[in-house]
Amino acid sequence: MVSKRKKSVVVPQQDTQPENHPQSARPSAVPRRSGRIVEKQSQASQPNVNPTTVESPSSASARPRGKKTKMEVEPGDVVGAMHGLREMEDSFRDVVKRQKLALGESSIPDNSRATDMNAAFFPRPNKDGSESIPAGAERVDRIGKKKEKPAKDEDNVDRDSEPYEDGEPGDRAEGGGADKQENDSDKFMQGASRPPPVNSDYLPLPWKGRLGYACLNTYLRQANPPVFSSRTCRIASILEHRHPLTDPSQPEHATKNRPDKDQPADVARGQKYVQALGLANARDIVKMLRWNDKYGIKFMRLSSEMFPFASHAEFGYKLAPFASEVLAEAGKVAAELGHRLTTHPGQFTQLGSPREEVVRNAIRDLEYHDEMLTLLRLPEQLNKDAVMVIHMGGTFGDKGATLDRFRKNYSRLSASIKARLVLENDDVSWTVHDLLPICEELNIPLVLDFHHHNIMFDKGQIREGTKDIVELYPRIRATWDRKGITQKMHYSEPRSDAITSSQRRKHRPRVMTLPPCPNDVDLMIEAKDKEQAVFDLMRTFKLPGWDRFNDIVPFERQDENRPLPKPLKKKRRKTKKTADAGVEEEEMEEQPDSPPEIPESELGMGGPDNRVYWPVGMEEWLRPKKREVKKTKVIEEMNDEE
Repeated sequence: MVSKRKKSVVVPQQDTQPENHPQSARPSAVPRRSGRIVEKQSQASQPNVNPTTVESPSSASARPRGKKTKMEVEPGDVVGAMHGLREMEDSFRDVVKRQKLALGESSIPDNSRATDMNAAFFPRPNKDGSESIPAGAERVDRIGKKKEKPAKDEDNVDRDSEPYEDGEPGDRAEGGGADKQENDSDKFMQGASRPPPVNSDYLPLPWKGRLGYACLNTYLRQANPPVFSSRTCRIASILEHRHPLTDPSQPEHATKNRPDKDQPADVARGQKYVQALGLANARDIVKMLRWNDKYGIKFMRLSSEMFPFASHAEFGYKLAPFASEVLAEAGKVAAELGHRLTTHPGQFTQLGSPREEVVRNAIRDLEYHDEMLTLLRLPEQLNKDAVMVIHMGGTFGDKGATLDRFRKNYSRLSASIKARLVLENDDVSWTVHDLLPICEELNIPLVLDFHHHNIMFDKGQIREGTKDIVELYPRIRATWDRKGITQKMHYSEPRSDAITSSQRRKHRPRVMTLPPCPNDVDLMIEAKDKEQAVFDLMRTFKLPGWDRFNDIVPFERQDENRPLPKPLKKKRRKTKKTADAGVEEEEMEEQPDSPPEIPESELGMGGPDNRVYWPVGMEEWLRPKKREVKKTKVIEEMNDEE
């Protein structure tokens, strides 16, 4: 084995200069780098000036491999380099001083004082430039590069994106898309100095309506096996699964049994793959409904991603041929439990867009959601209550023209879609006062979103807050009663540190109170912690179901089947008799008691103590505790070097 090379050490020779010329004395004129090189070359051409030791080839061959001799350099070179660096530093200081003086004499205003005054108030901007190196990046590079996630292919987007007037998406029910930092101090001052909101002191108690959450159950999502209804894929995966597996007799494996692209492709095979994802999503609805009912929740929004790419122009498909039975079973359970189900098509579903392609995609997306809700085969009232909530979308520079396009495209919808369609005010362009007239004109119910209303409202008619909007309750309620649909509202709250409108669009993980809504409406809580936010409201206001759930045990679950423990090995004790006889020791396996098996219907249901609630910020308690791996020798050496 070749020994490791040692670091080369530079050893300067003894100073041969006289004492009256010390090295620390700075010369009057230090040559530049190129000059020093020329000087060095000229000195090298003179054999009698500062000779250096030159190793002969024979001595080099006799030297052991892997070891280096100490390299000797001339002291004049080191001193000259140090003097050159000092000269460069001095010149740099001079340039900076000249620039500061020029800036002070110019007409550019000095905002340094205002910046210092506002430094404690304004948040620091995020610098994501390539020059910034995150903490620990150097260590990661030394150990091994992390695998980068592949970027999403733009061709895999199943809907056309129509940007809004100000570039912000309209639907933030999931709390995303509005968390970029703003650097404009005027916007911060305007947001912070706006008139305080005027809120109502009314609480809808005793509560008679239904509380719900959107799409995902955090407790069931972390169960084993996981339960959720938003499994999806990429178009590239659909194309890949048009080819048969390498071994069709075995199940698919991420590395050992992948689709063989050398085999001929079949469109039906790829369609079957994406439809299987949709069926798995639909089957999990039943578990989620029974879980909700056990803990007093009677309202849930179905995920729009339940059947991936079902509304795509090229890769889309109808649900009835393969998903009728599964959806009918979910609808049967919902009817049995009196559970309301709704949907919320995405932000790209815009009937007021000036682009015909976007309108066609929007209509196709509404047809997909309508078919999914229809196949549930709900009873009459629950079927009426299964609405589809959309936003008006962008203004495209002219609200009046956008409303005219919406009227025209609304007439193209089927009667089934019109019966389910509901409009919601957004936090970017369309206020309650903008949408209420057209809802009354076209007989469309209006969903009041309190969070959006506090960001986007008609300042000429009402104030920010929940008090003034109460005056519009009768008109909003009438849009629901005309169709015989149970009214619903949306509620969420901004983060505590939010100042500008863009920052306030981001939702808080949980809400602190109930809005001043009628006590018989269905209230959708749009918070990041989903069902846990509903639990918090139940506990705070002692709503029906508040005593059905308990806190979880960190990193432990009582509602999962654990693998059988490994048998314990015990060695038989060696006695004097067996030792004299030369009998070898025997290992005895002791089988530990296996844990009780949990039936499938009780998996993920909270166990005998109903432990399904996790405190704010403790979502990691839902997963098993990570093993603490001891530091490797390499990392320890790196830490020692640092």
